[in-house]
Amino acid sequence: MTFDSLHIIPSILEALQQEGYTHPTPIQEQAIPPALRGRDVLGCAQTGTGKTAAFAIPILQNLHLQTAAAPIEKGIKALIVTPTRELAIQIGESLSAYGSKLKLKHQVIFGGVSQVPQTQLLQKGVDILVATPGRLLDLMQQGYISLQHVRVLVLDEADRMLDMGFIHDVKKILAKLPAKKQTLFFSATMPPEIAALTASLLHDPVRVEVTPVSSTAETIVQSIFHVNRENKKLLLAHLLKDSNIKSALVFTRTKHGADKVVKDLQKSGYTAEAIHGNKSQNARQRALSNFKNGTTRVLVATDIAARGIDVEQLSHVINFELPNVPETYVHRIGRTGRAGASGIAISFCEQEEREFLRDIQKLTGIQIPVVHEHPYPAQANAPLSREEPKNSRSPYNRFQGQSNGRNHTNRFSGARRTSRSSY
Repeated sequence: MTFDSLHIIPSILEALQQEGYTHPTPIQEQAIPPALRGRDVLGCAQTGTGKTAAFAIPILQNLHLQTAAAPIEKGIKALIVTPTRELAIQIGESLSAYGSKLKLKHQVIFGGVSQVPQTQLLQKGVDILVATPGRLLDLMQQGYISLQHVRVLVLDEADRMLDMGFIHDVKKILAKLPAKKQTLFFSATMPPEIAALTASLLHDPVRVEVTPVSSTAETIVQSIFHVNRENKKLLLAHLLKDSNIKSALVFTRTKHGADKVVKDLQKSGYTAEAIHGNKSQNARQRALSNFKNGTTRVLVATDIAARGIDVEQLSHVINFELPNVPETYVHRIGRTGRAGASGIAISFCEQEEREFLRDIQKLTGIQIPVVHEHPYPAQANAPLSREEPKNSRSPYNRFQGQSNGRNHTNRFSGARRTSRSSY
């Protein structure tokens, strides 16, 4: 199926083609048609499935057609609420790309920066507003934003908003919206409070469920390196000697840990920056921009800061520390292998993290292959498992049994992306 078959107007199709997008992802294929018809949509999909375009394209098309048919009231007509600054900026970039041939105006607002430039742009008029909950509620209370003309509401990454403590702000925002509106609701997981919110908010929704959070994309080659804690920095520096690793997003559990990894990498001669909650907004955006344009080869991030990062041609995700919540592993490695492209996910596992590894493998139903031959193997205990992967469809099966004494990091660093990144 191509975007042509989804009844998308020529101006948006042309913009998509200029971006190199011709074939919709499964969630786009399922969500765009009912959204274009004005139906409420409940999308359950993990990051990297292309859900941004699944709601951005219908909003742009419907507002454009409504405006062309007859003059409509001034004011914000579509509101997109998302948990993080980075994700809000990414959505804004997508709206700019897909709506480049249209005359609709959009704006992105978030906290951590001066509100003055944002309020000045708001006063000039905005059709589509992308906002994080805190700044949106703040500007509403100050009288800069009215939601009385909103026709379409998008709640993106709803479960993450719950995790980050934004759910009460979201409910205050919902109370100020018109009763009659279209709602597009997206969440990777459906905990009880989010399920209750959907029941009260959505009217006869079309449910779209693609790649549940417990599964990892089959285009991602996964591997585990058992290594003692003190040798992790040495192993990371060793792997980065491989020139096939063009860019790597490295995850730590703590802000302090992220800063320490960056310091160690810089000592080893690698370009690296950290992105986490203690960094200023300007510093975070600068680090992300440097990573996207290739100035920085390694971006080290905590989980909250990395949510919403969408980097084209990201070849590798490296878990310097395994997460203690197994679903987080799925979100982390979903930064690569996006929208059907291939990617590599490498994880370091020390003795204290083996319980985390068991939980991850139980959740995903996959026995992640272990790389035994590397310079810094864990000495205290035997590897957790030497079993072959149980999931025969997994793409890394093809690497089994190919050991021939060569540098084994190359086996896990040669995959290349075959298409543009997720929308």
